[in-house]
Amino acid sequence: MTDERFAVCVYCSSSKGIDPAIVDLAAEVGTALARERMIVVSGGGGVSCMGALVRAARAAGGRTEGIITEFLVDLEVADRESDELVVTSSMRERKAEMDRRSDAFVILPGGLGTLEELFEIWTTRGLGEHNRPLYVVDPQGIFDPLFAALQGLCERGLIKPEAFSALQVVRDVPTLIELLRSARA
Repeated sequence: MTDERFAVCVYCSSSKGIDPAIVDLAAEVGTALARERMIVVSGGGGVSCMGALVRAARAAGGRTEGIITEFLVDLEVADRESDELVVTSSMRERKAEMDRRSDAFVILPGGLGTLEELFEIWTTRGLGEHNRPLYVVDPQGIFDPLFAALQGLCERGLIKPEAFSALQVVRDVPTLIELLRSARA
């Protein structure tokens, strides 16, 4: 295990009232990243999946860095317990700061915001702006219909195969951790 900084940005939901299994998945990811001494970079919220992720990471001895906009500080109930909480003036600045701090990206099942973040970081990877790993952790197959549709776009030449294959879908946290260990090495 290395002492060198390795930060993982986790995109996940801050919506209330979602399937508790998804919230539990976020907590499992937070715990696993902390045990690997990987820094958790999040959207800076303290509720739902975001809150479960960062609380679990800190409970396991990990470091959390939250990036949130001024507008969302009150709306998402900012994670004021974060080891570092950065407040930006816009979503564009927020995402840029999350991107800048991260060595890898993990996407958990989420809604429009999570999907927007997934597509942006995936697109910039496909354009060659970065070569950092992208992982979707989806034990329930929630995103399977979406990825089937995207595979169809790839088959029609609308998405380059190398861009499509840059995103790895995994079904469990132990597999994610093995992939992240390899990426860090």
